[in-house]
Amino acid sequence: MANVTVIGAQWGDEGKGKIVDWLASRADAVVRFQGGHNAGHTLVIDGTTYKLSLLPSGIVTGTLSIIGNGVVLDPWALKAEVEKLIGQGVTIAPENFAIADNCPLILPIHRDLDQLRETAAGKGKIGTTGRGIGPAYEDKVGRRAIRVCDLAHLDSLDPQLDRLCAHHDALRAGFGEPPVDRARLIADLKEIAPFVLQFAQPVWKRLRDVKKEGSRILFEGAQGVLLDVDHGTYPFVTSSNTVSGTVASGSGMGPGSAGFVLGIVKAYTTRVGSGPFPSELDDDTGQRLGERGHEFGTVTGRKRRCGWFDAVLVRQSCAISGVTGIALTKLDVLDGFDTLKICTGYKLRGEVIDYLPAHAADQAEVEPVYEEMEGWHGTTAGARSWADLPAQAVKYIRRIEELIDCPVASVSTSPERDDTILVRDPFED
Repeated sequence: MANVTVIGAQWGDEGKGKIVDWLASRADAVVRFQGGHNAGHTLVIDGTTYKLSLLPSGIVTGTLSIIGNGVVLDPWALKAEVEKLIGQGVTIAPENFAIADNCPLILPIHRDLDQLRETAAGKGKIGTTGRGIGPAYEDKVGRRAIRVCDLAHLDSLDPQLDRLCAHHDALRAGFGEPPVDRARLIADLKEIAPFVLQFAQPVWKRLRDVKKEGSRILFEGAQGVLLDVDHGTYPFVTSSNTVSGTVASGSGMGPGSAGFVLGIVKAYTTRVGSGPFPSELDDDTGQRLGERGHEFGTVTGRKRRCGWFDAVLVRQSCAISGVTGIALTKLDVLDGFDTLKICTGYKLRGEVIDYLPAHAADQAEVEPVYEEMEGWHGTTAGARSWADLPAQAVKYIRRIEELIDCPVASVSTSPERDDTILVRDPFED
């Protein structure tokens, strides 16, 4: 079974959309296995731009697309995204789209709590999207979540609502907010339920059948490894595990199902929101990277922080997530730089280390150790073979491979699907 798992190997926003779109066109099923609608993929197909935040990228090309149980689902955001894509001519029906019936829901009270907390946090803000993802995961772990399957049993939801409201009413009181309006919540859920339930099913069972047929499954990760709740720059992380190992628990398939793990890596480094960023450039060079790379979040529109390529972080991400090969994106953004720098290590209180430490204070204190390389003045934009690249660009790629202990499987040179140099086909491995 030639399965592929795609993950971001930095802080997300690595250009996964294009890569996932290309792979999805050759897969038989595409599965989202974690995160919520705080993720974002931008696809450019035949000149048309599609912006996705919850739906798997395969939906645009009609590939069977599945939202696994590891995702937290905002049903109203889902409906809006489905309607927008249908308006762009995309077909979305139970035949090509499924939602795990044990998927937890993001409710309006989760969005309220997320925003109330972030507003009150002051200097402790972690830069959430305010979309309720964290509070929804908290309720899942706290065993008080309302799930997709509950939408078919709303008339007998009182015991769950008692648990849910006992928790949220106390929190809301602390912020000076009124208790949860249970009647309105039930009314809202009854209104949205028919839309969601048409796609609901035991996803593990459908994936079991897909596996039996020997079909290709593409697992689509959201965010990036450095935002993993365990392995990322805690507490400036997302609320789910973003590493490839989450494929098993987030989809209902076994631990051997991940297949080829493709880590998406930008040719420089960006980050949205708060948190440590050792190679950040708060200068004209950082501004230039942001402008050339159009570095604004797909979901939030927030400006991304930019910096030089950090080999320490990517090496760590590849090791933690068992990356088989990387897809290097946005190489063309570096065209025209006289000199390029790569972070090869950190200085922490006078000691040189080769990893990102776990403690937030240590992460904030590390100083990058740079290696300089000559840039190139030719163009890499639109290149589709090694021969199309300037010699210095090839040297830059080879040096990245050496420093991260992981081979390059492909190089992306523009947002267009075909502007890719393929070294190793993940589905043929």
